[in-house]
Order: sequence, then structure tokens, then C-alpha cells
Amino acid sequence: MADILLEGRNLTKHYPVTKGLLQHTVGWVRAVDGVSFAVERGKTLSLVGESGAGKTTTAKAVLLLEKPTSGSILFNGKDLNEFSPSQLKTEYRARVQAVQQNPWSSMNPRMRVRDIVAEPLVVNTKQSRKETRARVSELLEQVGLRPDHGGLYPHEFSGGQRQRIAVARALALNPSLVVLDEPVSALDVSIRAQIMNLLKDLQAQHNLSYMVIAHNLATVRYMSHTVAIMYLGQIVEYGEAEPLFEKPLHPYTRALISASLLTLPEDEAEGAQQIVLSGEMPSPLNPPPGCRFHTRCTESSSTCAEVAPELRPLGKQMVRCHHYDD
Repeated sequence: MADILLEGRNLTKHYPVTKGLLQHTVGWVRAVDGVSFAVERGKTLSLVGESGAGKTTTAKAVLLLEKPTSGSILFNGKDLNEFSPSQLKTEYRARVQAVQQNPWSSMNPRMRVRDIVAEPLVVNTKQSRKETRARVSELLEQVGLRPDHGGLYPHEFSGGQRQRIAVARALALNPSLVVLDEPVSALDVSIRAQIMNLLKDLQAQHNLSYMVIAHNLATVRYMSHTVAIMYLGQIVEYGEAEPLFEKPLHPYTRALISASLLTLPEDEAEGAQQIVLSGEMPSPLNPPPGCRFHTRCTESSSTCAEVAPELRPLGKQMVRCHHYDD
């Protein structure tokens, strides 16, 4: 049986749209609409989709930066709604850390690196200065930097080195889960593989769980154990990474993989089906009836436009699509 560290159950996040001086609510932006997922201990779950799919909002709910409209998040089997404020701080916030997309804007340029990495320790622990300095040196070495780098400022490092610093800071409190928001998209292509390999090595060493927010499918396939494909606030396909990439079931998943083939060498992309999506993703303020993808799907039918499909198991994957109905 899978060892589940974090679980989301039917999470929704709706933002009110207001109008007029009295700020009357005239509608709701359905950013996340009934999403369920699980992150196994020591494994990686990736959330994939276009901008506006709901990936980042889901991650913000996990990081407690947004309060879900409904649904629940379980950590080590316990509902976060049952945690006291002190438990949330010591048993959850300290155990769940994040690495942001942009290594240039995610750290204070006026702070030395040793103080940036030490900040979580200073805020959350009662370690002595000597213990903190030793821990910072250890963390810098773990991410491939030297202890003496701690005396420098962020602008003195390359983008890849800054992302290593961000990873060191995230590991300071020995977290169980790290949320990685597009962890390599802002880096040069030559550096991306180094950071991904570092993350995988650290995962193996510390039995870390990762939640990766990404749109680059090469990154997702290399790092993930499980993948959730999101479209307009819902998960449309969910399953183990390799089966999902080898035989994608949902038309949207197939379109995403088709788009990624444009970046592959010609011999690898040869013979693959090319799918071009028409139009843009509809507004989450007014999602289309039925299947939310039907307005862009080349395989849609009248049923797709009228009846909303359920996410249901099909082999090793789960898919939200009428084409697989009995």
C-alpha cells in the first residue's frame, strides 16, 4: 500500500468577482474546481497544464498561501482543518517548504547568502549561532556550493547557483515535502539538467517528496513518479508518469505531448501525431458546459458539450473523457 504523505480531497478555490461601489458579487472565478491528488513519501507528483489551468493555485493551497473554498488537505493522514495554529507552524509549515521559479527575485539582494539560508532556522528554531553556522555550511555543501560562498551576496552568483541557494534554504528545516514552482524554467538549458539531477539526488538522500508545478514536459517526465494533467481548474488525466507519457488517454494530454515534440530531435519526433489546438483556454469565470475541453477538442461530440464527464479509472490511469464510456 502506498505511503501517502500529502493528500488533497476535492479541493476548490473560487474567487469572487465584484462590481459597483458596494462590491456586489456578480460571479466566481473557478480557479480550482474539485481537485483530488496524493503525494507519496519520497516520490514526485507533477501538476501540468497551460497558464490558467489551476496549477499554481493548487500549490498555494498546499503552502497555505490561499485558503480553499472547500475540500480538505491531509498531511500524514491528518486533516489540516484539525490542526491548531501552533501545530500548523511546527508540524506543517516547517515540514512543507517551497522553491520559487525565479532565483533572481526570490531572495533579498541586501542579505548575504549565509543569512538567506539561515533565515528559516533563526525564525523557527532556538539553535545557537555556532550551530546555525555549521548547519548553513552543511546545506551549502549539499547543494554543490562551498561554505565560504556564504559570505557573498546573491548578485555574485549565476542563475543556477542562486537556485542551488534557494534549494539549500528550503532544506534548512529538514522538510518532508518541497513544492517546486517551475524550478528550472528560468535557467539556461545547459544548467537545467544539473539542477534536476541535484533535486533527484537530494530526494534519494533525504527521502523527500516533491510537488512540481511545470509546463515543460521533458522536465516533468524526467522528475516525476505521478502526473496530474490540469485544464481549466480540473484534473483531466492522472496516473503514473511513464504509462501516461507512453499512452496518453485524454485529447488534451495528447495535444500537450504533441506540442513538446517540436523541441525534440527530428528522428525522435518522426512518425508522432501532430495535434494543434485551436483557440485559447476559456475563462474560468464562465467555463463551458459539459466537458470543459470540448470547445478546443478535435474529437468532441454533442454529449461532450452537454454532459460533464467524471474522472474515472482506466487501467493505470484516470481520465475525464466521454470517449472511454462503456
